[in-house]
This record gives sequence, C-alpha cells and structure tokens, in this order.
Amino acid sequence: MPDAGPMGLFAGDPACAFCGIVSGRVRASRVYEDARVLSFMDIHPAAPGDLLVIPKMHAAGLEDIDEALMTHLFGVVHLLARALRRSGLPCEGVNLFLADGEAADQTVFHLHVHVFPRTADDRFHLEVRWQERSRAALDDDAARVRAALKRNGHRPGCL
Repeated sequence: MPDAGPMGLFAGDPACAFCGIVSGRVRASRVYEDARVLSFMDIHPAAPGDLLVIPKMHAAGLEDIDEALMTHLFGVVHLLARALRRSGLPCEGVNLFLADGEAADQTVFHLHVHVFPRTADDRFHLEVRWQERSRAALDDDAARVRAALKRNGHRPGCL
C-alpha cells in the first residue's frame, strides 16, 4: 500500500514521481501546500520560478478530478501566479500550461499545471500553426461541444 502523504492523504500510485513528492518519498522544493493541493518547483524549468501545481490525490488527467477540486486547484494557480509577479524573480508576465493526455504532450501522468514567469527576452517559444476556420465549421464545432455538455447533464447557466 502506498505511503500516506504529510496530511495523511492517500498518496496514490507508487510508481508516480508526483505521488512520491506528495508522500515525501521524493524530495521537492515545496512552495504551497494544503489538504488537497501541493505546489513545488519544476526540476526542468522553462524559466527560473517555474512551478507545478498538482492535486495530492493521484489523477492522471482532467477527467479524473471533480469540479470542486478543479476549482480549488485553479484558485491555488491564481494565488501562485500573483505571488510570482511579486516574488522578485524576473517576471513580466505569467504562462499557465496544462497538457491533458499523450496527444497533448503530457509526459508525467499526474495532472499538473505549470505556472511560469515570462520575460520579453526569455527562450520559451510555443510553435502553433493557427488555422483559419469558416464560420460554418466553427458553428459546427460549437454545436458538438454543446451536445456533449447536454449528454453529460449540464444545464445552461449552471456549473
């Protein structure tokens, strides 16, 4: 059975590096911690100050956590983004990055949000081939997503 984390929570997958950090088996430079969320410095940062925010429970991706935890997680992301701007680290802006799934280039399959400071002269670049889409194609895409919301029981105006 995996170790319990510092707050006594189930640490999750024993093969997961991030679960190892939660449990204390793997060392990390912790930034923020509460009963549900942990933040620590990325060991392969995009820039000095690059940090990760994770749920303490093992969750491979977005589908594996509920709305309450997602809301809390992003509340912590917001808190830490503001702290980065006031930290004294070089920070002219902040990027948030979440890769959900292998096709999205997720490499550690424990849900995590990167929060990293940006400067005008940093070396981070995101290469995207932005597409032009017709209004009809955009309307069709929107209809498909709305239909998925309806199938999942979502009512307009209610989260």
